Amino acid sequence: MLIENETPALTIIATQIVKVFYPFILARTETGQYLHLQLSDREQQDPLFWDSLRSILQAHLWVPIGQHYHQLLDDGWLQPTTVTPV
Repeated sequence: MLIENETPALTIIATQIVKVFYPFILARTETGQYLHLQLSDREQQDPLFWDSLRSILQAHLWVPIGQHYHQLLDDGWLQPTTVTPV
């Protein structure tokens, strides 16, 4: 389920990747602020992660990051679904 406008996620920032150069990632927010993303050791060593980010950069996609730590979120656009009994 996608996050709707009526439930704003205050801890998530929409950013667009601007520059990818090992071991740094630079992103721009909707307001034009530039952020240096924090990466885990595992992310820094993962070649598939870097290839994916280059693809995201070329496609000009928006990605969610956490507002406090400036880390990429793997499920930032999704809201937990509740299972309703049938």
